[in-house]
Amino acid sequence: MTDGITKEQVKPPSAAPRAALIGAMFLMATSAIGPGFITQTTVFTAKLGAAMAFAILVSVLVDIAIQMNVWRVVGVSGRRAQDLGNSVLPGAGYLLAALDVFGGIVFNIGNVAGCALGLNALLGLDVKIGGTVSAAFAIAIFLIRRAGVAMDRIVIGLGIVMILMTLYVAIVSGPPLGDALTQTVLPEEVDFLVITTLIGGTVGGYIVYAGAHRMIESGVRGEENVKEITRSSINGILITAMMRVLLFLAVLGVVAGGVKLAAANPAPSAFEHAGGEAGLRVFGLIMWSAAITSVIGASYTSVSFLVSFSSWIERNRNWLVVAFIVVSTAIYLAIGKTPVTLLILAGALNGLILPVGLGLILWVAARRRDLLGGYRYPNWLLSLGVLAWGVSLFVGWKALTGIADLWN
Repeated sequence: MTDGITKEQVKPPSAAPRAALIGAMFLMATSAIGPGFITQTTVFTAKLGAAMAFAILVSVLVDIAIQMNVWRVVGVSGRRAQDLGNSVLPGAGYLLAALDVFGGIVFNIGNVAGCALGLNALLGLDVKIGGTVSAAFAIAIFLIRRAGVAMDRIVIGLGIVMILMTLYVAIVSGPPLGDALTQTVLPEEVDFLVITTLIGGTVGGYIVYAGAHRMIESGVRGEENVKEITRSSINGILITAMMRVLLFLAVLGVVAGGVKLAAANPAPSAFEHAGGEAGLRVFGLIMWSAAITSVIGASYTSVSFLVSFSSWIERNRNWLVVAFIVVSTAIYLAIGKTPVTLLILAGALNGLILPVGLGLILWVAARRRDLLGGYRYPNWLLSLGVLAWGVSLFVGWKALTGIADLWN
């Protein structure tokens, strides 16, 4: 399988498969919206209140700058991130792939646990049964003949379900919208650690490459499709941002009323306070949808980091995705709960992967026009990327601190 693409193979913008781009957008968005996303947003909203709106705004702007650069370079070059990394610095792509696959499988254990918790809240299923049933559902997607099309439709459908259900709870909880709007630009408190954590959780690790890899594997690539690629990269982040904002408003309506969330389970506590028993069931549906789409996204994207290294892997990629899900589920069932230490380590690695991977991408944009087919990269976009890379260095530094604390 070749990494590049010729001019004759590139489809003009009018022929770019819109359905494939929509699928890539939602894969990126739903990969970010997982159990950790829900828990983080709930905890930080309880901590900052309406000032969380400013943290969301800043993180979204940085996320857009990062994703626009990643999608543009991957899309125009027609090469996956690991292939670009090896072209810039021999061995860098293998390192990036190893970090992403390790982080992906550890987070997938947490995603399966999130599926189990979601079905427990929704249907009262035992957590081990819920985890197993959810894994079987994800595996079934990759065993059917047109797995890519099925995956796109599932993540789009469940993404819409999550947004609508969270909108319902946000309306029921009655958040102080005026205060939230004011503090979006004039916050009473600014917490940079919260902002960088949100950035790492949205575009860290494998997540930043999920949509871009899906896009080029669907056939959308090349300079002729730049406008579609750019629009899709922004829209993917805006979908994630919409979910973050709705979840923030849902929780804000609860905590603004003086409710103290349960420390052990803040997210379901917020939904139950907002909507009673119905609210708890809605939380279960949202949690399961978020977790199962993250299982799909983590598994698909992690294996996409391996396929270019071997033709055998390329031919058997769906079976490897199935194996990825099976291993994650088996570890979850064996442990019986989410392995907190491993999740902390994987989260720290996600923070480290972001500046390394983004640095390689920006080097290609600035210095390797040959990998972009002679495409002249816009200076304004490169400048935004460098600023975002500076932020990612801080995220990486906090990740190193987390690893050091874990080691000690």
